[in-house]
Order: sequence, then C-alpha cells, then structure tokens
Amino acid sequence: MVYTVTFNPAIDYVVHTGEMKLGSTNRSDREEMYFGGKGINVSVVLRELDIQSKALGFTAGFTGEAIENGLAEMGIDTDFVHLKNGNSRINVKIKSAEETELNGQGPDIDDEAVNKLFAKLDKLQDGDTLILAGSIPASLPSDIYEKILERLAHKNIRTVVDATKDLLLNVLKYKPFLIKPNNHELGEMFGVTLTNDEEIEKYARKLKEMGAVNVLISMAGDGAMLIDENGEMHRCGVCNGKVKNSVGAGDSMVAGFTAGILQGDYEYALKLGTAAGGATAFSDGLAQKEKIAELLETL
Repeated sequence: MVYTVTFNPAIDYVVHTGEMKLGSTNRSDREEMYFGGKGINVSVVLRELDIQSKALGFTAGFTGEAIENGLAEMGIDTDFVHLKNGNSRINVKIKSAEETELNGQGPDIDDEAVNKLFAKLDKLQDGDTLILAGSIPASLPSDIYEKILERLAHKNIRTVVDATKDLLLNVLKYKPFLIKPNNHELGEMFGVTLTNDEEIEKYARKLKEMGAVNVLISMAGDGAMLIDENGEMHRCGVCNGKVKNSVGAGDSMVAGFTAGILQGDYEYALKLGTAAGGATAFSDGLAQKEKIAELLETL
C-alpha cells in the first residue's frame, strides 16, 4: 500500500477573471474547486495511474468534511485525523493577467492529534510506501518529518520526501528511498547557483552521499535528472506543450515516479514521472490518465 501524508489539506478555490482592479468589486468569468495539499495531489495522480493509496493527515470543520467527501467520490481512500477546532483551509487562486494566490493558515494541530497520526503510521507494514510532501504548519514541531522517519526506521518501508532546505537535509540520515528537490532548491541547500547538468549532478550526488537512496531533480523546462540507488545518472527531456498550470506539477512527478518504480525500472519511472508532471502543467487541474499516456509516448 502507498500512503500519503498531508498536514494541512485545503480546498483550492480557483477564480478566472479579466482585469483585476484592486479596491473594486471584480467578477469572475468562471470558478473551479479542487481538493489540494501536496500529499493529496500525489494520491489523486496515483489514482489516475491505477495505484491505490490511502491519504493521511489532518482535517477540521465543514471544509475538512468536504475534502474527505470529495476525495471519496474520486475513489481515494482516506484516514484523516479529525481536529476538534477550526476548519481546514481554503486557498484562493486568482487567475487574471497575473496569477495571485491567497493561502489560508489552517487549524492548529495539538499533541493529541499528532499522536493519533503516529498511531496510524505505526500500522504500516514492510513493503509499504510512505510519501511525505510539503511544508509544516506552524503549530507542528519543525522536526515532525524526522520523528516520523525515526519511528518507522525499524521497518522496511519506502519513504519519499518532497520538501526543501533543512526540512529535507535533516531526514537524509534516515535514508529516504526518494527525495525530489528542484534544481533551484538543490542550489539553495548548498548555497550555490547551478547553471548546467554537470553542476546539478555534482550536488545531487552529494545528497545521495548524505543518505538519500534515489535523488530526483526536477528542472522545469529542462526536464529531469535521476541519480539512482546504484549511482547511475538518468536524464529525461521535457514534454512539449503549453504550460497552463504550475500547481501540483511537482507532486504529479512524485506520483508518476512512485507508480513507475512499482511497475518497472528507474528509466521507466523517470519517464512516467516526467509525463505526469507535464500532464499537470499542460492542464487546468491535475494530470489525467489519458494525457499522461499521451506524453509518455513522446519521451
């Protein structure tokens, strides 16, 4: 089984409008609503790739109930911890001449709720995959990723961590199966600016030396690079298409790679991850099965 964790799920309320006038009443041309959060995004795309997952994390209030009901209608299994107070957040994304986002803060998560999540994670078995993605809400301890990986260290579980800076660096000692920084995040971790494949590979290998089993580097319009568990470097070009949406493309790549490694080898996993990321980038919402398959044929 594949498990995803989303600490701060959201309803993403996307508003399309013409010219945006601050200080005035603006009217939308159309709206869409999606159930968001990086782990949830991964679960949604995994479902498109015929990989069943269980979404874990925290929900609260009527928005939390809406998130769970919406995911259930999509065929995604959930087992969220229900918080006593507050509401799961609503993120407003205004798509006008420029794209503007206003993300909610989300509810406070207390120690009792964290312990309930730990109890759910304790049920994971050898051979399962756990995907931790995204930032940590202010109400959680900054080392929550470390605590989770330490708690599961005695089990043979594939852990995937999609995070940045210290959040990522601090878990490398637990030898995560996969990490996925982008090339800019990779440079930030080492205080350098990376300008070519040779430099990116050099610092990706440093992350592997620090404990990561596989290092996947997403590079936007330049494709992706993988340093696999055997130290081999794999390179994949970018899919061709018109970028409509940047939200969830990285999560889609994680989902595609995870599905690919469950179904094939590293070369295939890299291509499927790239296709899934591209399918989201070229769509209004998250990647769908048909678009992923179409792009995979081009790689």
